[in-house]
Amino acid sequence: MHKARKIYLIGFMGSGKSTTGKNLASYLNWSFIDIDDRIESIADMKIQDIFSQKGETYFRQIESEALLSTLSESDTVISTGGGTPCFGSNMNFMLENGLTIYLKMTPSDLERRLLNSPDERPLLKDIARKDLRKFISSKLTEREEWYAMATIIADGLNTGIPGLYSLIKNRIRE
Repeated sequence: MHKARKIYLIGFMGSGKSTTGKNLASYLNWSFIDIDDRIESIADMKIQDIFSQKGETYFRQIESEALLSTLSESDTVISTGGGTPCFGSNMNFMLENGLTIYLKMTPSDLERRLLNSPDERPLLKDIARKDLRKFISSKLTEREEWYAMATIIADGLNTGIPGLYSLIKNRIRE
């Protein structure tokens, strides 16, 4: 069995990909990459500015470029954006080049996490507070077919780092 040298964390915005990614990387003594940071470096702009000035299509192009730039990485945990798996051939790329873990959460749990951060999330910028759960449910339903392709589906709310490690230990190279 081929042992992965990269882990791609996928899931909806607010599911804890960045926090979990940093903690898992530290636990494994691996490197950590946040795709959003890489996008900002490539575009030399903040994510919010990319969306507002260049649009989502441009953002998705840079996002794919940032993802492809992880090809040469090894012993690395990579936190992707919520929409990363759903565009172009991004999900196939991640499945072919690493272990994919979907941090799955319910719309109500995501809503609780996202209520206080709409300014940091371009897709939430114009969503009224009262419409947030409906938006999350709809977007999650749209994206679920890609998320469900992940090698491992983990409870994003209740799976701590030791629990996540137990799910992946036989699939990664240490």
